[in-house]
Amino acid sequence: MKTLKKASIALCVQAALFSSMSFAQDAAETEAANDGKLEQITVTAQKRTQSIQEVPISVAALSGERFEAMFSGGEDILALSSRVPGLYAESSNGRVAPRFYIRGLGNSDFDLAASQPVSIVMDDVVMENVILKSTPLFDVERVEVIRGPQGTLFGRNTTAGIVKFDTAKPRQDFDAFVEAQLASFGTKNIEGAVGNGITDDLSFRFSFMSQNREDWVTNGYTGEKDAMGGFHEIAGRMQFLYDTGDFSALLNLHTRELDGTSTLFRANAVSKGSNQLNDNYDRETVYYNQGDNNFQKYDADGVSLKLDIELSGSTLTSITAFESADGKGKGDIDGGVAGQLPGFVPFDAVTEDQLDDLKQFSQEIRLASSGTEGYDWQFGAYYFDSSFGVTSIDGFFGATTVFHENYTWAVFGQSSYDITDKLTATGGIRYTYDEKDFRVGDQNVNGFALVIGAAQVQDYEDINVDDGQISWELALNYNLTDDTSLFTRVASGFRAQTIQGRDVAFEGAPSVADAETIESFEVGFKSDLLDDTLRLNAALFWYEIDDIQLSAIGGESQGNRLINADKGTGQGVEIDLEYLVSDNLTLTAGYGYNDTELKDENLRVAPCGSGQCTVTDPIVNGAALIDGNPFPQSPKETFNFTARFSVPMGDDGEFFMFTDWAFQGDTNLFLYESKEFFTDDNYEGGVKIGYENFDHDYTVALFGRNITDRHNIKGGIDFNNNTVFVNDPRIVGVEFKMNFY
Repeated sequence: MKTLKKASIALCVQAALFSSMSFAQDAAETEAANDGKLEQITVTAQKRTQSIQEVPISVAALSGERFEAMFSGGEDILALSSRVPGLYAESSNGRVAPRFYIRGLGNSDFDLAASQPVSIVMDDVVMENVILKSTPLFDVERVEVIRGPQGTLFGRNTTAGIVKFDTAKPRQDFDAFVEAQLASFGTKNIEGAVGNGITDDLSFRFSFMSQNREDWVTNGYTGEKDAMGGFHEIAGRMQFLYDTGDFSALLNLHTRELDGTSTLFRANAVSKGSNQLNDNYDRETVYYNQGDNNFQKYDADGVSLKLDIELSGSTLTSITAFESADGKGKGDIDGGVAGQLPGFVPFDAVTEDQLDDLKQFSQEIRLASSGTEGYDWQFGAYYFDSSFGVTSIDGFFGATTVFHENYTWAVFGQSSYDITDKLTATGGIRYTYDEKDFRVGDQNVNGFALVIGAAQVQDYEDINVDDGQISWELALNYNLTDDTSLFTRVASGFRAQTIQGRDVAFEGAPSVADAETIESFEVGFKSDLLDDTLRLNAALFWYEIDDIQLSAIGGESQGNRLINADKGTGQGVEIDLEYLVSDNLTLTAGYGYNDTELKDENLRVAPCGSGQCTVTDPIVNGAALIDGNPFPQSPKETFNFTARFSVPMGDDGEFFMFTDWAFQGDTNLFLYESKEFFTDDNYEGGVKIGYENFDHDYTVALFGRNITDRHNIKGGIDFNNNTVFVNDPRIVGVEFKMNFY
């Protein structure tokens, strides 16, 4: 794996530059240009290839330029936030440990052992740990955002939905590309791939990515200029495909190495009674006396093997995968210097978190029908096993290590039946068993609190929890016309019980949340209109969660405890639109509305520990009643828009302009409500202007990300002062891409 990291750039560039060039275009653009119609999109939301218009699920797909433009400035997976109706993402851990939300449902837990109700699936493999969820995106063929519980085919921990990535696969014909960007703050990115047939049955594809940014943030306390803010990330993927027609084997080896800066926390950047950034905030300056410049270093490696065996009228599929990761990050989480600046910081707080020896093994076997007219079915079994340690090092209490193990298995089945030529019914069921174990290692190692007698070594018993649940779904799809279909879906989901041991590092007991279950109903329509130049899809949804798992974060004790609320509800609408106005102009737009509510008359959480925020919830015995509050980090509305306009330049090229925008409405940052810790009207926009040559298949362009240099608050820390963190600055650069065939 280490050799792969170091050799990736050289191998891909050499193979690409010494190959012959020929005319080619992106498949989607070619189809649209040839017949003046929108591209027909296929998805694998039900683990079989189907038209997106035929799947009775609210699903959106991203590919091609619309997807690639988001990452021009070296953005990570968080760039997907608000780019699809109902999808939101944020992180307080830099380029690792993203937190995803679909239809307002997610988990704001920042710990490395956090559980999330949104699953990330990369090349058919579930990335369960939050570090694995941050896997770099490169040479991606398609992204699918599958909204709503997906418990039948994808198992537990999918009560909100799935973000599914499929990378480009090997093929017999030679193809390669290389793409490079130079941009603000010393940003230098390069991505590429090369693939070809080795024999008539064996082919390969090698892909790589390198993203780099120089440090650009000054430490105003030490006077060190360009002390932090940069990153260096490299990733590679080698795939081999053996395909005889009746049998195929796809081997996927992948690796990742990150060395950069974690999230930069900014003390007292909002004033009491306001959620607007104040004069203490300077995007290019922080004031840190601890945290070692908020570094983070992570490595991850993985391998998967997918086997497909064609049998008589069916296909047997086996997917075996192993993932590993480790690393650490550190942060000056009070965001300033105690007693000095910026504003009042009552005490210093610094934390280092380490992920120790993460190992994840998964195995799926399924048998699916192939080519059965009017009736499709599949059934299978799934096994998952993971283990890892998390070490938390606090400047006062010292180091504490806790160990997590998770074992789960499931059996499932799903079938679709054409009741009539127009009406199709789909049903599925899955039984999942999940078991988790937790134990505490050595505690309070060299902690100052232990030395002065403010803490003592605790003796915590091991924790074991287990549960088994049935998930199911029923859906109907009715073809109203050849171009319009109506669908309705009722589904349940299961998110396994969770153990959180972070409070052990601060002399607190570990916490356990019971499993949550969801029942969801949605109805919608999908249509291709105006002679297949306008695609309009929409869905209305409602869901109710019993025993919804929540993370009570912050308060005076800087806690991170798991709790269950009696219920949580959500309702809303999602609209996806794509319009081919002409051969030279394409528009897309998406709108999502989420109305979420916690329902538990007696549930209380600790409000801000700093005393510097204005809590608007009722306070009982110093705790805030949160009944009726929206889910944390649940945008009320999201809106996205893209436009691409082109002008022919001779017979072999075009001049083009592309822009994309994303809007995030009112969002409460914590479980309690306050005047300071919520955001409204956040937005970001991007633009790309360039020239594409069809004969030689290259593109050169100028681009900008966050072109208005918008300063958006993304999250906060409330235990010490009014600390917040913000989005990335404006990035402007030049890009070159060339394909080889």
